[in-house]
Amino acid sequence: MRAKLAALCVSILSSAVVSSAQTGPETTPPPRQADYSHVYCSGFVSDPKVPDEIRVVSGEQSNYKIAFARGDNVYLNRGADKGVKIGDLFTVVRPDSDFANEWFYGQPKLTKELGTIYKDTGRIRVVNVQPKISIAEVVFSCDYMQRGDVARPFEERPEPPYKDAGKFDHFAPVSGKPVGTVVTSFDYHQLLGRGDAAYVNIGAAKGVKIGDYMRVFRYQGNKKDINDNAVGGENQYKVYGFGSAPTKYVGKDLPREVLGEGVVLNVTKNAATVLITYSSVDIYAGDYAEIE
Repeated sequence: MRAKLAALCVSILSSAVVSSAQTGPETTPPPRQADYSHVYCSGFVSDPKVPDEIRVVSGEQSNYKIAFARGDNVYLNRGADKGVKIGDLFTVVRPDSDFANEWFYGQPKLTKELGTIYKDTGRIRVVNVQPKISIAEVVFSCDYMQRGDVARPFEERPEPPYKDAGKFDHFAPVSGKPVGTVVTSFDYHQLLGRGDAAYVNIGAAKGVKIGDYMRVFRYQGNKKDINDNAVGGENQYKVYGFGSAPTKYVGKDLPREVLGEGVVLNVTKNAATVLITYSSVDIYAGDYAEIE
């Protein structure tokens, strides 16, 4: 009985191998793309400000609700008198700011120079139109919506492909293309890794396009690094109690550190939203980014 069972297993395995061989080699899978939530929920920077004449003014159950999410109905301050129709789609965004952090010297100033940072809160579809007010269902949520959020006619956003992370060059030479700073990031995180969105202060005016890749790097002993200055700024050649080099080195004397890379999801005149697709170590606000 065991012999017959073993023979049957061998026969099934052989058939599977033959069948697999007959189907031919597997084709190379298409490049992975930035997923939907990253494309539509990573926020963006705009200068000038986004037109804000269309607003979320309230919603159902407003006697106890202060925030609205997928499945809720919200009210827009536009109705039939302004041409709104059932089925119209709007993207909802909110100006965002955070003055509590200064990870590197000059960060607040650079953040202000970027323009206005907008948080994506989701998408709504008009389900009922009245003379001066429309009712819209929240059909996609990135974050909660609230009164005062700005609604803009929905526009599709490109979903750029990812590069093969296995081809990342840890010792890549300087590209010679425009260089900017990772000024801040989605939700104002100061430490970034794969899957995080960074806001970089180079944009369309410097030739940046959606789908471009940026390489993130840093120099040792950066003068704007608050942490480095706090410990004396001499980590390049000595740390008390842990050895020293025979010659004093400063950052410009040493190779730059290539940290990771990311793809551009959104671009305005002077800023780009860059989704970090690969990082070999932690990336921080204040690090540099160059177009690859």
